[in-house]
Amino acid sequence: MSASQCELLKLKNLGLASVNILHAIGVNSQHELKEMGAVEAYKRIRLRDIHVSKVMLYALHGALMDTHWKELGPDLKERLVADSEVKSA
Repeated sequence: MSASQCELLKLKNLGLASVNILHAIGVNSQHELKEMGAVEAYKRIRLRDIHVSKVMLYALHGALMDTHWKELGPDLKERLVADSEVKSA
């Protein structure tokens, strides 16, 4: 297991499968995930035709906030989903 995998695995909500998906889109550290943001990371995952549910979006956001994804409020979840559906320019 690489050092970057260990770093990402320390974040809430992220397991080995999630970390491997993040590596597939070029996110190798907590800093890179923070720089990209949960919504952009989720968009890139979907663009790679990696099938994930909205829970992945919530999990990524929660990981950055050090919060379990189930603790995110419904308004925040709705905003995250709306933001993830906006097409990039």
